[in-house]
Amino acid sequence: MSLDPDLAGALHHLAGAGSFTELLGQPGGLDRLEAFSGGAVPYQAPSVRFREAGARGPNGTVPVRVYGGGPGRDAPALVWMHGGGFAGGGPEMREADQLAREVAARSGGVVVSVDYRLARDGVHFPVPHEDVLAAWLWTVEHAAELGADPARVCLGGASAGGNLAVGAALFLKDAGLPLPAKLLLAYPFLHAELPEPGAGSGTGPGRGSGAARVLDAAGVLEGLPRLLRFTSDDCRALVENYIGGPVAMASSYAMPGNADPAGLPPAAIIACEYDDLRPSAEAFAGGLRRAGTDVDFRLEAGAVHGYLNHSAGLRIVQEGLAFLARALVEAKPFQ
Repeated sequence: MSLDPDLAGALHHLAGAGSFTELLGQPGGLDRLEAFSGGAVPYQAPSVRFREAGARGPNGTVPVRVYGGGPGRDAPALVWMHGGGFAGGGPEMREADQLAREVAARSGGVVVSVDYRLARDGVHFPVPHEDVLAAWLWTVEHAAELGADPARVCLGGASAGGNLAVGAALFLKDAGLPLPAKLLLAYPFLHAELPEPGAGSGTGPGRGSGAARVLDAAGVLEGLPRLLRFTSDDCRALVENYIGGPVAMASSYAMPGNADPAGLPPAAIIACEYDDLRPSAEAFAGGLRRAGTDVDFRLEAGAVHGYLNHSAGLRIVQEGLAFLARALVEAKPFQ
């Protein structure tokens, strides 16, 4: 398999940039990033009502955006965290706003997008983790007025947001608090030290032998622009910035990939075929299945990390959004 043609055709916009910070610091850098993300592709976002709200937490009010729903309804809901390496991103990015609009429109459900505090300017774990818990508890408490069934509230996120979702679910389990109906995760970053490629088991069918798939992916990964790669040093730096110290300090709520997943709710997980973080998603899915938990695992063929930040005018993005919306519709009370 090779890269999705739409994504492959846009890679030249990232040529020579070693990081997103470097790219955005260059003249025309924002335009190059938008071109890479498919900004010129024809697309009209679905018309979905949304409103701003706030969840009170130990670090102050956590801003949230509520998409869809309405009084008198009994729909599923999703509390969603964007990615950005714990230190970047926000509610306007496609992985947050576009995703929330699309999933709410497709599912008829409610999406609560969380503007958690980022790990910068002295902010470290557990602050973002506590913000997510505050948003989760607020959503469950206010589910009826949002038009959602409190027993069908799900928790999810992309990349670092997926980490925050799983870490919050582990805390809720350990604290004996109501758990999500389901976890919805897109290319989650769950391990400080990534498992070996192919180390996950029980993640669903693939093409050819495991060794052949790993070699194929490695060859494509080597040809990607540097800012789409995650080396061991990159992962370590992201984690150390998030927790404010050495990786060894990270608790299971901060880096939940190595925690015991027994007792967690069912999960719907997207991994990208050409993503250094793919083994993290695969290993977590395998651990859930070994614990007897139902997992709906989608390996997005041809995708690179963060592809849901591209325009939903692209076919591959539409397919990922459809998977998440379907997972939300199918969510059933877990407890």
